[in-house]
Amino acid sequence: HYMAARRYGHRKPPPRAETVNPEYIKAIADLRAKGVTGKLIIGGKSMGGRVASMVADEMFEKGEIAGLVCLGYPFHPPAKPEQLRTKHLLGLKAPTLIFQGTRDEFGTKYEVATYGLSNAIEMIWLEDGDHDLKPRKAISGFSTADHLKTVAETTAAKFAQPSASSF
Repeated sequence: HYMAARRYGHRKPPPRAETVNPEYIKAIADLRAKGVTGKLIIGGKSMGGRVASMVADEMFEKGEIAGLVCLGYPFHPPAKPEQLRTKHLLGLKAPTLIFQGTRDEFGTKYEVATYGLSNAIEMIWLEDGDHDLKPRKAISGFSTADHLKTVAETTAAKFAQPSASSF
């Protein structure tokens, strides 16, 4: 709802991540009700990844998911590095990949290195990428397509292992 409204020029702020958690869990239950089987990899972009990360351990412990993938995680609001959104990431158990652009204003490589994130989290830094993982091709030599290919290949390689928890 929120992102659809933004596409049409409505500038309403997003809902609080915590209020969306039940909707996320229900969406997974709905997939199961439609016959989707096996372990899923959940995740999302920005706030979607944050919401997924907040429900990941509960679902991982139940054997519902194999892991979590976040694109452009919002570690803090832009220009407010003191307002961290990382507390639940310190003890995260679900195998996790976070793909972050090196120019992401929601969390830089230097800042993230100081957070003491769970060992279950693997950070993948995409050269010159912004919050949307988009690099400046003339500066970095990379395109958005290059970065998305890295996301797809890295995710497939990590979760194709016999035990996804063997990060």
